[in-house]
Amino acid sequence: MKILVINNHGQYNHRIYRSLHYLKIPTELVPNTTTIEEIEEKNPLGLILGGGPSIGRSGNSMSYVEELDIPILGICLGHQIIAKAYGGEIGAAGIESYALIKINILNENEILKGFGESANVWASHKDEVTKPPKNFEILASSSICGVEAMKHENKPIYGIQFHPEVHHTGNGGKIFENFYEICKEFQKSSKLS
Repeated sequence: MKILVINNHGQYNHRIYRSLHYLKIPTELVPNTTTIEEIEEKNPLGLILGGGPSIGRSGNSMSYVEELDIPILGICLGHQIIAKAYGGEIGAAGIESYALIKINILNENEILKGFGESANVWASHKDEVTKPPKNFEILASSSICGVEAMKHENKPIYGIQFHPEVHHTGNGGKIFENFYEICKEFQKSSKLS
């Protein structure tokens, strides 16, 4: 079983795929026009929604994220897609950021496990989550963005505004390893229930 990476035409989508490949995590890069039926047919271990230009210009709102019963990790635009699908709000960033920033980790949770209280990460975005959806907890924030990372309270659904797939993000691969562990645990528990 593989983790599917949804290519939203962001500059780093292929790096997400390569990062997983280097970590020996089974993965497949698929276009954002892939339907929910095609995703379910592939029976993925989990889903990563990659970055892209904006929700309006990405080519697909992927509103089906609510319907999938697998772990999901949204990165940048993917993070915003999750927020919008669950009723959160997206808006223009107060400060457009294309730089190394420091995030403050409020709750390591399983996705940020091993990062400690703060981390230096690469930000590259014009839009951001301005209000997280109900039933989502903010896991990290920064001086330029209030919702750097979030998690659904009951489901294995995570969103991060920054880019773990680029080398500027220290220990970024750890997020992918953590997500892979989440996927494997979810798969085990699904088989038991």
